[in-house]
Amino acid sequence: MRIAELIAYHVQIPLKAKIRHASYTRQMTDSVVVRCRLVDGTEGWGEGLPREYVTGETINSAFELLRATSLAQQLAADLESPESAIDVCERFQLTRPQADTRNCFGNSVRCAVELSILDAVCRASEVPLSAITSVFGPAAGIRKKQDKVQYSAVITSSSPVKQRIKSFLIRLHGFHQTKVKVGIEGVDDEVSLRRIRGLVGPKMDLRIDANEAWTCENLESKFGPLEKFSITSIEQPVHHNEVAGLAKLRPNIAAPIMLDESLCSVDDGQRAIESGTCDLFNIRISKCGGFLNSVKIAALAHQAGLGYQLGCQVGETGILSAAGRHFATSVGEIRYLEGSYDSFLVKERLTHENLTWGRRGLAPALVGPGLGVSIDEAALKRVTVAEEHFAISPNRRPDQG
Repeated sequence: MRIAELIAYHVQIPLKAKIRHASYTRQMTDSVVVRCRLVDGTEGWGEGLPREYVTGETINSAFELLRATSLAQQLAADLESPESAIDVCERFQLTRPQADTRNCFGNSVRCAVELSILDAVCRASEVPLSAITSVFGPAAGIRKKQDKVQYSAVITSSSPVKQRIKSFLIRLHGFHQTKVKVGIEGVDDEVSLRRIRGLVGPKMDLRIDANEAWTCENLESKFGPLEKFSITSIEQPVHHNEVAGLAKLRPNIAAPIMLDESLCSVDDGQRAIESGTCDLFNIRISKCGGFLNSVKIAALAHQAGLGYQLGCQVGETGILSAAGRHFATSVGEIRYLEGSYDSFLVKERLTHENLTWGRRGLAPALVGPGLGVSIDEAALKRVTVAEEHFAISPNRRPDQG
């Protein structure tokens, strides 16, 4: 069994609402979707979201990386099992620029390619993607099979009226954790958090995400007035360029510090541990370069005694929602779980299945082969801006696979 070709799609999907945080305002997502077609006709799917303010990528640079990388040379291998697919994906390297010292430029397209291969091979082997953790060495210390998982909520709006409505709905639907975006220009975070805390109640686990809005110089003064709201973590309080300064500030900050934009690769994780800049990692499958790298980063945090959450990126469709579900139902010790916002965020989820969580944020494990979802090709066609084909093993017949 071999890969016949990869097809990469530039998809442009409108969001159901404007999403605003300190780093960016977004109403549309430009994403990479990859279809992996095996010689026997089996297909797998992957997705990645290039974000210039996270890993330096744009949708254009993502496709340029695909064109510049020797895909056929690296991927023309026998794929008889999930283990062999892991080996191929582990060896797969994009032709990254030399200036990429963090080893994360191109992570979104790497994620899309890797997921498509793992999905295809797991489908052909008739096992769910979550089975990957049972045969992937780095997952040994964090494996945990679960029949269901519980997602947390998020409040992104700075409008007092929308904050009240969202807070009421979060409490009504029984969520146990909520994240609030802070640091948005012109918004009084203390007033917002007082309002939200009053509405969600004293038992709600409440954390904040500054999206690099603050600085090492003003972090203590910015967080000081918010401490009384029992904040359980501060996500990416300062820009990546200042992240080293967090090592000295951590003892003075009452809440644990989580890295997000500064945590995009295994290399980033190792540096964070060595320099003592954080207490938690925010792992997002696309920005971290795929399912396998995300498992490695979780294992790294576990070994260092740090916590981690599985996050998501604004605009993920059902493909990444499914990948996140498989991760969450096969990896233990996830402090916070985000994702599966399909019905609430994207106008085209690209999957026939609706993976949106239910009451209390609960969602079941996916048990079908591969990602366990089917692609709505009519929806894919509606949002496709461009597509490119990359031949891998074009001359092999199905009976040679």
